[in-house]
Amino acid sequence: MRAIAARTLDAVLHRGRSLKAELATALPALADSRDRALVEAICFAVLRQPLRLEAALTEWMPRLLPPRDSELRALLLAGLAQLDPLRLPAHAALDATVQAARLLGRAHQAGLVNALLRRAQRDGLPAVDPRHSHWPSWLRGMLRKDWPEHYDAILAQSALAPPMWLRVNRAQASREDYLQRLHDAGIAAAAPDDLADALRLDEPHAVAALPGFAQGAVSVQDASAQRVAQALAPAPGARTLDACAAPGGKSAHLLERDASLHLTALDVDAARLQRVRATLARAGFDADGERVRLRAADAADLDAWWDGAAFDAVLLDAPCSATGIVRRQPDVVLHRRESDIAALTVLQARLLDALWRTLAPGGALVYATCSILKAENEDQVRAFLARTADARVEALGPAFGHDREVGRQRLPGEDGGDGFFYARLRRAG
Repeated sequence: MRAIAARTLDAVLHRGRSLKAELATALPALADSRDRALVEAICFAVLRQPLRLEAALTEWMPRLLPPRDSELRALLLAGLAQLDPLRLPAHAALDATVQAARLLGRAHQAGLVNALLRRAQRDGLPAVDPRHSHWPSWLRGMLRKDWPEHYDAILAQSALAPPMWLRVNRAQASREDYLQRLHDAGIAAAAPDDLADALRLDEPHAVAALPGFAQGAVSVQDASAQRVAQALAPAPGARTLDACAAPGGKSAHLLERDASLHLTALDVDAARLQRVRATLARAGFDADGERVRLRAADAADLDAWWDGAAFDAVLLDAPCSATGIVRRQPDVVLHRRESDIAALTVLQARLLDALWRTLAPGGALVYATCSILKAENEDQVRAFLARTADARVEALGPAFGHDREVGRQRLPGEDGGDGFFYARLRRAG
């Protein structure tokens, strides 16, 4: 497990690979879900606070490891993360990490691994200025400019493990009934007042341990993501479009709220669209039925998928920088480039302009992102309003976050949720 974690971290930290993609390849080699969970926990712990762990290597090693030892460096970071912040039993963590060095063909360096981890066990990790961050300097500059009063809190919250949120499938049972099922299974959870389908677990659990998960009784979805369906709130039976639907959680939530919707779910990636199909099937919805239609297409290329029949409600959960969910995707800030933001804002504007044409007069479009950058959120919406004469903003309540006049912004960690932006736009009719 430690060897797999080290190889995964080496690929992400030193070769620019995606954590999600690397784990998808590595984890199937482990049959036990507890082993897979440990590998994930180690990788996430390292990537959320790499500078804190790297400080120990810098201070305790007489010279920096050369590039050819990148896998060993990743293993050392994995070993330190087991001691702090994961706080695994020290003896087991040390022995297993030293054994991993041998499995990785580095038996000659096992003594170094043992010595460093024993020092960490004895002395604890060196103190690091919490204001230092592995976020790139250009991105920190954008954050400080956009959120001067919240800057430190954003970085601090983004380095923490998020709580596990569930969305109860109201089409199958009430939240109160499912809460009782959790209680009977010995799983503690709390129900927030302002999210009708949400439950927050006191401790994370494997989905296999959740009662009825395989039958679609419940799904894992962050609280902020659950607010998207609440923001759109289509009328019963409305023709509804989820324009960037994969992996399908928001489409499923819309149908759970109202199975009479006529829902079209799009995604540009045909393989990812199959995840939407599987998500809907587990929740109890036929993706090939009369009311639900799945299409693989570029949402902005209307000729490729749209039949000309207008939608009453459109959800654009737009591609974005994902800066609001760094605690869930910690490698985002390692791989993001400044030029990405400009490219993303162009794509977002293209999608907004095209999808507005599919909206019926009097219909509503919700523009949402998991970004906390104003360029992708309020600035994007303001620019759209300036060039779109028949669009106006509809107010969303305080539950959706900080008032930005053209929408609402939640920041990472607020009420336990991810960073998310929401704007509800109405087409004149």
